[in-house]
Amino acid sequence: MSGAGRGMTPGAEPEAGSGDSAAPPAPGQDQPARESGSAPNGPAKAGDASAQAADAAPDGEGTSSGPAPAGPRAGAHRRRQKKRSFWREFPILVAVALLLAVVIKTYAIQAFFIPSGSMQNTLAINDRVLVNKIVYHLRGIHRGDIVVFNGDGSWDPGTVPASGNVFQQFADGFASMFGFGHPGDILIKRVIGLPGDHVACCDAQGRVTVNGVPLAEQSYLFPGDVPSEMRFVIKVPAGQLWVMGDHRGISDDSRDHEGDPGGGAIPESAVIGRAFVIIWPPSHWRILPIPDTFEQPKLNASAAGAVTAREAAGVLSARLAPSGPAMPLALGFAAAVPVTWLQRRVRLRAARRR
Repeated sequence: MSGAGRGMTPGAEPEAGSGDSAAPPAPGQDQPARESGSAPNGPAKAGDASAQAADAAPDGEGTSSGPAPAGPRAGAHRRRQKKRSFWREFPILVAVALLLAVVIKTYAIQAFFIPSGSMQNTLAINDRVLVNKIVYHLRGIHRGDIVVFNGDGSWDPGTVPASGNVFQQFADGFASMFGFGHPGDILIKRVIGLPGDHVACCDAQGRVTVNGVPLAEQSYLFPGDVPSEMRFVIKVPAGQLWVMGDHRGISDDSRDHEGDPGGGAIPESAVIGRAFVIIWPPSHWRILPIPDTFEQPKLNASAAGAVTAREAAGVLSARLAPSGPAMPLALGFAAAVPVTWLQRRVRLRAARRR
């Protein structure tokens, strides 16, 4: 019995081994069979586990490294999509910028180039100024304003310019931005008298007076200039403005056109806008304020009861040339970028919801 017992113990392993070899595990059951047999056969199963781990490692590496090549491909795909999207939307950006440039130039702000010295030293030759076209829709013209106006029909042959409808103004603005159309005889001057004002030169001290009030003009007149070497007395007609340059010695202004329609004054309707800032060259940059002498309360008190079509006037003295399309186009692109970006965001969000 003891021998049989001893014989059964070594015989059990062959039987178990033969059982394993006779009955191979079904597919998918190899892993659980090894785990269940690991306790009685530790060394052998440990080797199997190591081999299994070694076999599993490449699979795991393949699994983890699978998305890696997909990342660059996805990134490149997104870049190609963005590039195509940019070139699809670039024409829209250009169209919006052009539209905004014409709108800004026609109705809001326009740059002008100063070709002569009739407004020195306030405005030097080759200065570029911005002209506000909105301001006189919000307030009247003030004495002391530097205004840009069209001299046609008042100082020059032709008809007095009339404001067309919105669409005609847009068409004219579009044409003039690229050098087409007839911009008119554009001038720049300082407004001295408003409709109904009595403007005269000179009093006992050689000063220009408005409604009997003398003007202290030293702050803006060209050094060495006198207020006027020409004597004149005029009552500014209704709807007209009396304008003069700051370089009185060489300025061709209202004083030189007393024989023209309006007696030298210009129509308020001819005013394009108010020059409010010098933008070029950078060393000349500054705001163009109304001089203090025009803030005297007596000027308005003396003009009480005068007939006024608008509060004030302003004209150009030297001929002006509209600045090139670079400024309005730059402003148009600056405004178009956020507009295009916003419409793109709205469009993409709508596409995601669909």
